[in-house]
Amino acid sequence: MASQLTQRGALSLLFFLTPAVTPTWYAGSGYYPDESYNEVYAEEVPRVPALDYRVPRWCYTLNIQDGEATCYSPRGGNYHSSLGTRCELSCDRGFRLIGRRSVQCLPSRRWSGTAYCRQMRCHALPFITSGTYTCTNGVLLDSRCDYSCSSGYHLEGDRSRICMEDGRWSGGEPVCVDIDPPKIRCPHSREKMAEPEKLTARVYWDPPLVKDSADGTITRVTLRGPEPGSQFPEGEHVIRYTAYDRAYNRASCKFIVKVQVRRCPTLKPPQHGYLTCTSAGDNYGATCEYHCDGGYDRQGTPSRVCQSSRQWSGSPPICTPMKINVNVNSAAGLLDQFYEKQRLLIISAPDPSNRYYKMQISMLQQSTCGLDLRHVTIIELVGQPPQEVGRIREQQLSANIIEELRQFQRLTRSYFNMVLIDKQGIDRDRYMEPVTPEEIFTFIDDYLLSNQELTQRREQRDICE
Repeated sequence: MASQLTQRGALSLLFFLTPAVTPTWYAGSGYYPDESYNEVYAEEVPRVPALDYRVPRWCYTLNIQDGEATCYSPRGGNYHSSLGTRCELSCDRGFRLIGRRSVQCLPSRRWSGTAYCRQMRCHALPFITSGTYTCTNGVLLDSRCDYSCSSGYHLEGDRSRICMEDGRWSGGEPVCVDIDPPKIRCPHSREKMAEPEKLTARVYWDPPLVKDSADGTITRVTLRGPEPGSQFPEGEHVIRYTAYDRAYNRASCKFIVKVQVRRCPTLKPPQHGYLTCTSAGDNYGATCEYHCDGGYDRQGTPSRVCQSSRQWSGSPPICTPMKINVNVNSAAGLLDQFYEKQRLLIISAPDPSNRYYKMQISMLQQSTCGLDLRHVTIIELVGQPPQEVGRIREQQLSANIIEELRQFQRLTRSYFNMVLIDKQGIDRDRYMEPVTPEEIFTFIDDYLLSNQELTQRREQRDICE
């Protein structure tokens, strides 16, 4: 009865004739081993030997490296390579059989074919951009290759691939993607006081620290807000930086610039007067000057300064009614009291009963508010010497002052005439007939008011109504 025989070898990819080492003829074998290729060659023999199934080793024993030969002999298990023995050839896992799967010991003392086991391999995996992989057993069967990405990159796809029996890798090739935003750090928030007499402060800072977590490349950094070294007004200002990397990922940071202005309490204008201030009028370094309306004189310090302690220097002055000294030696001395303070409307008439004089005085008496608002003082020169009268409100002028005023302003006693003099003592308009207060006011408002007076007029437009 035929029995099954299994034999394994461990050194060669091909069948070996044992124990041959050097090329030589083996009597009756019909085999010639070739050392250079390690493969068994069959050679024709000149004669057919006598068949004998009882010879245990008719053909030489099969040895296949990394595989096995399972043999069936008609003589039983002790006959491993006797005549007629059939062997099924197979390879270990991870190897592939190259050649015949089944061979038989022939009468010619040759095996009917050759075969060897070739180690199975997968192709070498390509490297991935911005990443790498490590394999447990190179490109051999069951080798697992694990992928990883450089810092700042994330793996998309299969994290590992295995070399399979068909020589292909499982899964697909992954990619390393930069999805991490850059790292950006802004300067610290800062606070600064405005400079004296200013409502702004110049603020500087260093640019933000920016680093890309992937390839280190920052394509651009944008700023939303004023540049370093700009003048910042009072208040809080948000400065924002945004950084972009090559993969268009972005990151932002922000900080606060706060500018404070030292301020003093708001000053109130004096009664019958007003203030003119530099800068904002209440900030550190601002100077406020006190002015009195026409017909009033300032008593006290002319100006005050807002100090760093947030307090005003000095004390507030007051505006007192203007005291007109009529006991002067000349008309010039009288007029000097009004210089840059009051406008003068000098009215001359031949006698108190003059129709034009009475009409003019009546209209002006009804417009006292408008005259005061425009800083107009009325001087009356009425009559003929020696009964001639000159007065400012209730104060009487001497005959010498009256005469000098007439001569100086060229005012006749023969008929009604009137002259308007500005604050600089210049003759600005003359009238030979009565005029309405509105006409006088329009002329003053259009041509004689200073910028400060214009501002006051806009604020006090309806005060007389």
